[in-house]
Parts: sequence; C-alpha cells; structure tokens
Amino acid sequence: MKYEVIKKQQNSKMCLVCGLENDLGLKASFYELGNDELVAIFKPLEEHQSYPGRLHGGIAGTILDETIGRAIMIKEDDIWGVTVELTIKFKKPIPLREELKVIGRITKDSSRLFEGTGEIVLKNGEVAASAWGKYLKMPIHKIADFNKDDQDWQVILSPDEPFEIDI
Repeated sequence: MKYEVIKKQQNSKMCLVCGLENDLGLKASFYELGNDELVAIFKPLEEHQSYPGRLHGGIAGTILDETIGRAIMIKEDDIWGVTVELTIKFKKPIPLREELKVIGRITKDSSRLFEGTGEIVLKNGEVAASAWGKYLKMPIHKIADFNKDDQDWQVILSPDEPFEIDI
C-alpha cells in the first residue's frame, strides 16, 4: 500500500544511523507518512555484516530503535525518545547492499513515556525483524551537549525524494 510522505526528518553529521558524514554509518533517511508512521530507508554496507552477506543483528536493532524512537517527533518535533527497553524478534535473514525500509509507530503515549513498535521490511514485503520499545521523552538539551549547527542537524533534500512510499 502506498502512503503520502508528509515530511522528511533531519539528518546529522556523525550519528551512526542518520549521519551523512559517518563513513561507516547507515545514512538512513526518515520520512513521516500520512498514516502517522515513520519510515527509514537505508542500504546496509559490507561493514554492517555479521555472517557473510547478512546484516548484523545489533545493527538491525539499532535501526529499529532509532526509527521507533524518532516516531515521537511526528507529533512533538522538539522531543527525543531515550530508550528504556527494547525487545527484538528476528524472523528472516536481512541482506546487505539492498535498500531496506524500517517502519516505526507510536502505540502508547503519556506525558513522560511512550511505547512503539517497528519492523524491518525486505524488498519483497516480508518482515525480517520486529521490535517493541519503551522510551522516555526528553528535549535534546537534557540528553547531550547538542548544537544543531555543529551537528549539521537539518533536512537534506535530494531531487529524487519520494512523494509516497510503498509499504
């Protein structure tokens, strides 16, 4: 099913997941959809492997964690999710060098905490891994010494940005 892209979220300079200048990072792009889900799109490198040709489970957990944690920014763009608990189920091998989609959504929201779920979806539409997480809501200044300019925290648009995403 296709969903309209409402907004692209920011990337940074060195983040393992979204950092565009991190040579070993995932360089994921995050898109807010019309159905209140967040989709990350990335292509894992050889450096992200465990078994030959397969994404490392820790990296799979990392992208699931980031996507679910960022989903809160759809409604509260100045709030970040700090992981309290994360549970992952691995269902299929996750290939390298292939564009993957990660879906995240909020399932429970309160004033201080939120919960969410997410999936890594293969090219053929099969779910390779799923996760559930609980997160503490925090503004970035309470998490780290973060300067938006120093971190290049901005939306980077390219001519081939999607207007809709098929999930």
